[in-house]
Amino acid sequence: MKSLLPISSLLVLLGSASAFAADLNIPMSFEYLALDGKKVESSVFNHKSSLELTPGTHKIAIRYHEMVEDDFSDSQTFVKSAPFIVTLDVDGDYQYYLQAAEGKVVKKPKVYAQNPQIKLTRSDKGNVNFQVVNTNLEEESFVSRLFSGNQAVDVSGTAAAATGAAGAVVAVAPAPVATSATVSATSLTAPVDTSKATAANPQQMLQYWWLQADEKTRKEFMSWAISQL
Repeated sequence: MKSLLPISSLLVLLGSASAFAADLNIPMSFEYLALDGKKVESSVFNHKSSLELTPGTHKIAIRYHEMVEDDFSDSQTFVKSAPFIVTLDVDGDYQYYLQAAEGKVVKKPKVYAQNPQIKLTRSDKGNVNFQVVNTNLEEESFVSRLFSGNQAVDVSGTAAAATGAAGAVVAVAPAPVATSATVSATSLTAPVDTSKATAANPQQMLQYWWLQADEKTRKEFMSWAISQL
């Protein structure tokens, strides 16, 4: 009977260790692309706002995207930044929050998307050890590829490679202090595998036709899409 106590204690400790995890939360205007070498699955209708992170250092590929009014018409268009890589040191069971450096509201989305600057805070208001590297990985629009004949660029796949253990070759500034500022924009030199990308990204196609549709068609499509969930 005495042996039961150490075993029970061990199970409690193991249970506590497995439950230990932090969360990184992002607003609707940002999207996850990859975490530690793996793509993060999301969609237009299912925005992933939180990632669970175990203790240690993690590399997360994120992109800013927002719908804005078109300058030359009454329609709306998507603005997307190139991916940026966040290296975050997780040292506790904390809630981390990401937002644009200028605040919750980005006043000039098109300008911001050219060089997104972010800040990370923690639920306990403690110091956050992180580093940000912007990339120059661009994703051609569906319309541009349609007329140019270019193949689709697998942005998520390349972002996954850049956040992997081996990782892509990325120029990084010196290590940050406890609360880091954003590092200057650098180049992502990982090769882009387009051998299997012979068609436009389905998400981009959906976004393109959504922007072309009138309000009635959008409502009908939303009703159908919800019924498929």
